[in-house]
Amino acid sequence: MQYNFKVEAFEGPLDLLLHLINRYEIDIYNIPVAGITEQYLSYIHAMKELQLDVASEYLVMAATLLQIKSKMLLPKHEEDEQDSSEEFIEDPRQELMERLIEYKKYKQVATQLKEKEQERAQLYTRPPLDFMMFQKEDDEKLPIDVTLYDMLAAFQKLMRRKKIQRPVTATVARQEIPIEQRMGDVLKQLEMAGGRQSFYDLFADDDREMVVVTFLAILELMKHQQIVIEQEHNFDEIFLLKS
Repeated sequence: MQYNFKVEAFEGPLDLLLHLINRYEIDIYNIPVAGITEQYLSYIHAMKELQLDVASEYLVMAATLLQIKSKMLLPKHEEDEQDSSEEFIEDPRQELMERLIEYKKYKQVATQLKEKEQERAQLYTRPPLDFMMFQKEDDEKLPIDVTLYDMLAAFQKLMRRKKIQRPVTATVARQEIPIEQRMGDVLKQLEMAGGRQSFYDLFADDDREMVVVTFLAILELMKHQQIVIEQEHNFDEIFLLKS
């Protein structure tokens, strides 16, 4: 059988042998030494014809292959056949096969590491930049957005205060207070306070019913954008501003 052989760059004799095994789809656990040896020697001759220096390790491997080949070609004597039934005869290819299997493992790991290196090469990192030079010294701190949940939290806090401050016994006279009327009262209070007043100051002397109506009036004023709610930082005091 005639083989066409192409000279390639290999990292050593084991790399060349593994290439030949993969190329001709040879079972690494049952290497046909004769065919592999022929192809291996063809590579050595090609190197010499191209006037390339052949490393000594390639020549050592060539000698090893020839030695294994000669052992497998030697006829077995009758005494050896009788002893084979009692003792295990070691395969001349065993050591080479183990070296190839071990080399194949390292080669696969090296390939995976090379792929990871190429993936990492696509990433670019840089140290964090200092943006302090872009910050103005007199930057004004903008108030944070106040949500309905913030208003409800403030209302709960207000009710806790009222509960602590209220007397033990009290007589409550029921009175109907329209929300529209209370909305007008809140706007008047803001005007008297210069257009800005603390949320809790609006409930200074109110009873529970008035507190609820006042809070609903504030929400309606927010809805109609007649007032603006301001809070500089989280959990800070809330202020009402007239739009």
